[in-house]
This record gives sequence, C-alpha cells and structure tokens, in this order.
Amino acid sequence: MSFKIRTDRKETENKTIRFPVNLISQIEDAIQEHDVTFSGFVIQACEYALEHMDTENSTNS
Repeated sequence: MSFKIRTDRKETENKTIRFPVNLISQIEDAIQEHDVTFSGFVIQACEYALEHMDTENSTNS
C-alpha cells in the first residue's frame, strides 16, 4: 500500500519539532501540487508510519 496525500483536517495541538533543512525542501516539493499544509503532510506521514510499523520486534537490540 502506498502513501497517499489527503486534504482532510482534524483538531490539533501545537508541538515544536526540528527538521533537517533538506527534508523540509523535499516535503515542500512533494506537497506543492496538493491542497495540503506542511503540518498536514507530516501528520499523514506519521499516521502512515504508525499503521505500517513492524510491531513484532519493536524493542531496540
């Protein structure tokens, strides 16, 4: 299943997070043709990552 960018909005709370400059540029390029904010994209990417995480071996070795 591939990652799809959605335009839906949800209730939110502010959090501060730092991104590498090159990652910001990549995200901004990816969302340029979509009706989605930077924050909206990051939320969707985190939801996707959580849904597809390998939970069998989730402890660090």
